[in-house]
Amino acid sequence: MTARILVVGSVALDSVKTSEGEVSEVLGGSASYFSLSARQFAPVSIVGVVGRDFPRRHRELLASRGVDLSGFRELPGRTFRWSGRYGCDGNEAETLDTQLNVFADFKPKLSASQAASEAVFLANIDPELQAEVLSQMRRPSLTACDTMNYWIRSKPEALKALLSRVDVFFANEDEAKALAGQPNALRAARALSSWGPRVVVIKKGEHGALLRAAGKTYAFPAFPLETVKDPTGAGDTFAGGFMGYLACRGGLSDVGQLKRAMLYGSVMASFTVQEFSTKALEDLERGEVDRRFNDLLERLAVPYDPVLIAVN
Repeated sequence: MTARILVVGSVALDSVKTSEGEVSEVLGGSASYFSLSARQFAPVSIVGVVGRDFPRRHRELLASRGVDLSGFRELPGRTFRWSGRYGCDGNEAETLDTQLNVFADFKPKLSASQAASEAVFLANIDPELQAEVLSQMRRPSLTACDTMNYWIRSKPEALKALLSRVDVFFANEDEAKALAGQPNALRAARALSSWGPRVVVIKKGEHGALLRAAGKTYAFPAFPLETVKDPTGAGDTFAGGFMGYLACRGGLSDVGQLKRAMLYGSVMASFTVQEFSTKALEDLERGEVDRRFNDLLERLAVPYDPVLIAVN
């Protein structure tokens, strides 16, 4: 049976400039990207907050794609806004402006239905809030969290305590190395897994991602693209594909499932970066996702060499 996924995180209005163009006040936020990705595989519910200025078209878009908005709160004030730009390589954003607005006082309170969700993704909010949300959950079978450098610098102990309570931890390479205090991603993955999570996923942008599970570390490539328009939200989209696949396939059952989840994460992220904002995810059909997954699988296939096998 497919598990229901609860995502707790930001819904924002983003302004982004890259070498491929720029957009202003478009749909953004971790919960938006995650839900539009994960909904390809499993039912998703958002717990988030916006201001009275949040465009109705964005709310209608999410609802029309099957995202449950019963935990979506609208408060007096302005919606969270983020503005940033990327250099030519697109690997790291320079934040130009952050306005938390109503998100500054975000205190998630789950309904009985939300607390009963079988899977939960705690996007990169305060780790103390993430822990509080986790305490409100009943018995989720799949729990995951993400973070960001701000929380690594300001609340490392709270974050470390949280990792002892989740199944999956997502971080980008710089975040993982900073949190673990290690010089490279492989050592960081091993150190972080010792803190409690059964699975550690380290995202490396165009260089793919690492999976640490069952005592081993596995490397996966990104889907090859010649043009990247907007990297914003790629990490949350990756997490949506990863969590969504596991939610529809029975959770953390074996390493094979996790490997396929990594590829689905890469595939979903590859769609996101081809357009600005959530545009590429909005009308994406599952058949397109599976075709790209099979394409990536075929690219990775390496046939056995019978001569080498005979020698060994």
